[in-house]
Amino acid sequence: NDNLIIQKLNTSPEALGIFGYSFLDQNKDKVQGSQIEGFDSTFENISAGKYPVSRSIFFYVKNAHVGVIPGIKEFVTEFVSEKAYGKEGYLADKGLIPLPDADRAKVRESSVGLAKLAM
Repeated sequence: NDNLIIQKLNTSPEALGIFGYSFLDQNKDKVQGSQIEGFDSTFENISAGKYPVSRSIFFYVKNAHVGVIPGIKEFVTEFVSEKAYGKEGYLADKGLIPLPDADRAKVRESSVGLAKLAM
């Protein structure tokens, strides 16, 4: 519970809390981000992949479900559209930080093409 983390941080100044950037941004009057390896927890640093403890959000779709569970392919296509996860997309309004342009294009291509996960 992010609200509980904020409350605990306010009562314990030496404590460290971990939560999404959007919650930090919404509560910057109560808490501050930590500098990691010389990088502040800013939108720009996170977007550029410079803030070492940030990561992308991942979701996985079983190819076996495509065509069986209605709407999965459409959901994936919508999620990786510019209007959703682009720089001005509605997911940015929800606190997600867009990937750089070239990375978004690669993710979009593999997602819409339902590329198999390679490890």
